[in-house]
Amino acid sequence: MNIVDSIIASRLVAQQRATDVTAGNLANANTPGFKAERVQFADWLLRQTGTGGPPGGETIAYTQDRATWREQQAGALTHTGNPFDLALTGEGWFTVNTPRGPRLTRDGRFGPMPDGTLADSAGNAVLDPSGRPIKLSPTDTRVTIAGDGAISSESGQLGRIAVVKPTDPMRMQAEGGTLFDATSPTEPVAKPGVVQGAVEESNVQPVIELTRMMNDMRQFQIVVQFLQAESDRQQSAIDKLLPTNQS
Repeated sequence: MNIVDSIIASRLVAQQRATDVTAGNLANANTPGFKAERVQFADWLLRQTGTGGPPGGETIAYTQDRATWREQQAGALTHTGNPFDLALTGEGWFTVNTPRGPRLTRDGRFGPMPDGTLADSAGNAVLDPSGRPIKLSPTDTRVTIAGDGAISSESGQLGRIAVVKPTDPMRMQAEGGTLFDATSPTEPVAKPGVVQGAVEESNVQPVIELTRMMNDMRQFQIVVQFLQAESDRQQSAIDKLLPTNQS
């Protein structure tokens, strides 16, 4: 593969990645707590050697997929009336205990397990500020959750739901649609703004994502056409340079 083909291939790979990310956003447009994902591309510059002969630039720029990141603006709130559904109006994340360790989430579709443990839809226990699971007793029938995460019932205060934020949000790593590994220390949010009886919807805007998808596909097609044109150019040069068979 020559240099031109390598540069085009790097752009094709990056454009395919962008299309996959946009498709993932569209697929999760109705996933509560989902944050739209974006890609970050950059030029990877390679200095050529021995370019003193023919004129032209001495730097080759490849397209490099540097990173992906999540848009952090909050999604719209949908009021469900379920006392265990929780949403956050400000910054911060709920903490749940998964088999891989504590993870952060904005998906507040919680509910009690048979043993009384408050858990998410996947059965991961919701944690308090001390990292312990929150448990309810059978007598806790009128549960209220305050804006600071404090849980109370007719039996009194039962605990507090932890709402935290990572010290380095850019290092968060997504695990699935709504779980994140902080990968950095977390700290409590002073004013979390917990809303009982509501869930935060995805912050994906389908119309914008459809526009992005159309643009991604158009860009991919342009690069493919350029690759085909370069292939035709090389084949034409070969046909002209190689001697033809004489009968």
